[in-house]
Amino acid sequence: MHEELMLRLIAGAVATIDTHAEELTRLDQAIGDGDHGINMERGFTEVMKRQEEIAALPLGEGLKELGKTLVMKVGGASGPLYGTLFIDMGKAAPDGVPTMIELSAMLDAGIAGVKARGKSEPGMKTMLDVLCPVADTLRTRVSNDDLDRLDERLIAAAGHALHSTTMMEAKRGRASFLGERSVGHIDPGACSAALLIGAIVGTLVPQT
Repeated sequence: MHEELMLRLIAGAVATIDTHAEELTRLDQAIGDGDHGINMERGFTEVMKRQEEIAALPLGEGLKELGKTLVMKVGGASGPLYGTLFIDMGKAAPDGVPTMIELSAMLDAGIAGVKARGKSEPGMKTMLDVLCPVADTLRTRVSNDDLDRLDERLIAAAGHALHSTTMMEAKRGRASFLGERSVGHIDPGACSAALLIGAIVGTLVPQT
């Protein structure tokens, strides 16, 4: 079961990044190095090449291998951060298909790793500004056993959080060099996080 799940996760993530690579690059050209889409596409293309190998592993080990591939192939700051997200989610993963409670704990573990790796917190105009609100929404709904339209709620939380980065001043990454001039632009890392959340939610979260 977990092998099929991992193959669907990889396919969804790769397709999403491939479709939006140019958009991510345009966003990064405004406040960064201009290569976020290119780098993300390269990394996930490499993941796709290894999909059978990764999917054959237990879920946790598969996520860790996925993360290691991103660290090696994405480059820049995004590679280590996304790599850490998936590696630490893998460390917290159960042996089989995760329950919603376990998925919430996995995402929390991944976010903790990203915070430590990037020495960052929400409000600094980074991927955390999408990941943290989504994790909060998931945790709250799961703890209250309120799974009605959970997929829609998570995607809505990601979209709202993404657009909130527009008026933030960047405090981390290349965009931080712009200071106040970074205000008025969507953060490219937050955008790729929102896109991946959409792909993952479509695979893991039940539609009710």
